[in-house]
Amino acid sequence: MVIGVLKEPDFENRVSLLPESITPLIKKGIQVFVQKDAGKNASCNDDDYSKIGAEIKSADEIISSSDIILSINHPQASYISHLASHIIIGIYHPLFNAPLMRDWAKQNITVFSLDMLPRTTRAQSMDVLSSQANIAGYKAVLLAAATYPRYFPMLMTAAGSIPPAKVLILGAGVAGLQAIATARRLGAVVEVFDTRPAVKEEVMSLGGKFIEVEGAADASKAGGYAVEQTQEFLEKQKAKIAESIAKADVVITTAQIPGKKAPILVTGEMMSAMKKGSLIVDLAASTGGNTEYTKNNETVKYNGVSIIGNSALASEMPYDASKMYGKNVLNFLQLIIDKEGKLNLNFEDDLVKGACIVQKGEVTNERVKSL
Repeated sequence: MVIGVLKEPDFENRVSLLPESITPLIKKGIQVFVQKDAGKNASCNDDDYSKIGAEIKSADEIISSSDIILSINHPQASYISHLASHIIIGIYHPLFNAPLMRDWAKQNITVFSLDMLPRTTRAQSMDVLSSQANIAGYKAVLLAAATYPRYFPMLMTAAGSIPPAKVLILGAGVAGLQAIATARRLGAVVEVFDTRPAVKEEVMSLGGKFIEVEGAADASKAGGYAVEQTQEFLEKQKAKIAESIAKADVVITTAQIPGKKAPILVTGEMMSAMKKGSLIVDLAASTGGNTEYTKNNETVKYNGVSIIGNSALASEMPYDASKMYGKNVLNFLQLIIDKEGKLNLNFEDDLVKGACIVQKGEVTNERVKSL
């Protein structure tokens, strides 16, 4: 068997597998082809891959020779017509790209999108959403601290005292919890809002103050995501957030709903009440954003407030992001490759079935098919 690792598009610094994740595959007798300079932006050169037994190849050689192709982002359109009968694995956001999945089905490609894995205990070691969100939450706070024109920690100096920054975090999933921990390490005072009362204890254990709003819809089966709420709850939520946001120096928003536009949590009216020079880092920018004015991959200003739309912060820490992503991929590969290093697609396995979006010329995932 041959597994190929493609170089990612120019905007992406990560790579599907670092050399350390390739070694266990080679020990199984699997050949691993890596596209030239695939790991360059993640601080791994071609020699690092060659030393552990991987072979450096061109994209054309990888596509023509590999049984499984790894590409975090969508492979280039020019490659797709040559991927018939191949398996590709990555993060393809099929709930937002249903037409693309239909096109790939016509090419007879087998597609596994790891962001669609059931979020169960057994799948935790393969959970690419969590591993990358952890980095995004950390990086969001560092970005905020570097951009915010004042200190984060409280300082008492001969020139006077400086109060700590007040950080409001909307959403206490993996990214939100890491943001809490990082902001507290930097000395900020942190308030946290989440629709799930169950996360209150985690928030408090990290040193954050939990803002409670009664009447939230049950999100226990949503796999760590937000769920749609009643109008009555949304009005209560809006009032609570407005109260906290007026005092905040930095706001970090993380709320997303699978397959739907991100909920608007921060309105223009709320931002008008924020202090000049304050800022918002919106991690939900790729799905519309949690503010009314978020633009993905852009920083915009509204009434003196900077809104940083960035949903790809994990790519800005490419080595560790690639290391964790590669471990997730390696664990998933154990499900579809047997001990002898041969392909074994067992669709009776709920994880294999859940991650499979396209197979045998059809869109197989029911949620994607319904779109």
